[in-house]
Amino acid sequence: MPLKPFAPNNGAERKIFLLKPRGFCAGVVRAIDVVRIALDAFGPPIYVRKEIVHNKHVVDELRQLGAVFVDELQEVPFGARAIFSAHGVSPAVRQQAKARGLNVIDATCPLVTKVHLEAVKYAREGYTILLIGHRDHEEVEGTLGEAPDRTILVETVEDAEQVRVPDPDRVVYLTQTTLSLDETRDIIAKLRERFPRMQGPPAQDICYATENRQMAVKAVAPFCQLLLVVGSQNSSNSKRLVEVCEKAGVRSFLVDDASQVDEAWLDGVRSVAVTAGASAPENLVQQLIAYLRAHGFLTLEEIELVDEDVRFSLPSELKGAARLHSIGLP
Repeated sequence: MPLKPFAPNNGAERKIFLLKPRGFCAGVVRAIDVVRIALDAFGPPIYVRKEIVHNKHVVDELRQLGAVFVDELQEVPFGARAIFSAHGVSPAVRQQAKARGLNVIDATCPLVTKVHLEAVKYAREGYTILLIGHRDHEEVEGTLGEAPDRTILVETVEDAEQVRVPDPDRVVYLTQTTLSLDETRDIIAKLRERFPRMQGPPAQDICYATENRQMAVKAVAPFCQLLLVVGSQNSSNSKRLVEVCEKAGVRSFLVDDASQVDEAWLDGVRSVAVTAGASAPENLVQQLIAYLRAHGFLTLEEIELVDEDVRFSLPSELKGAARLHSIGLP
């Protein structure tokens, strides 16, 4: 979808291009709501395995409300209430939760669940699954766990050139939902070159929010000298925004908030684009805008690529509790 018309900077003023869509996606909104509603309905402590979403500020705020974030379920008392993060978990983790008698609320993003279901389906049909993604990312760990004996992780084009499969005619690829569109396209092209009969998911696994934010960055890159991305260092989709812009030849930096901006980055810059990863709160974006205004960037134009209107319903475990406490359901 083409960008709506906007005015490139004429060089006479210091200007901010504020990209839209930016920030929270539907899966992140849902995950944060899950923790808030659980705390309201059942009271603290509520245990959350890993970070509910990859954003330091969000996690700190929920921790102050009574959420207890743990690395593994062994840290959760027997019979307690636990939440799975938006990134999903493997069947082994679900089994651990059952063994500990935990009351589980699953905040896995529905788009991640889609990939899990695809992995199960293709494994049952005898395919070798080539999972494109980043090793050690929680989402990838969960997907790999669905069919570990039939899944091979492919991280790079070089991996795609070297991967070996038992039957080249029974191969399918799946992807992590937060990857770079361009990098993933190159990996898939190399895999298709090697395995012409390779199948793929019915619809791409990279989520709508990741795609929309990357497309907005690409569209504005020719008109800005600097991109600032609000997001945490462990946020995959945020890091991809930096990579996409740098690939377009524009300096780009990932910051948790305005306090991490180096004033030297702004030297000689007349136009800066601002966006946020899918787990970054809007108030942090506005704080960054205020910082830039204080440094002479007085003109702001919001650039809208596409109107996002995606919402996900709450997990079934929470719907009754939400109604009971008169909390509106999405």
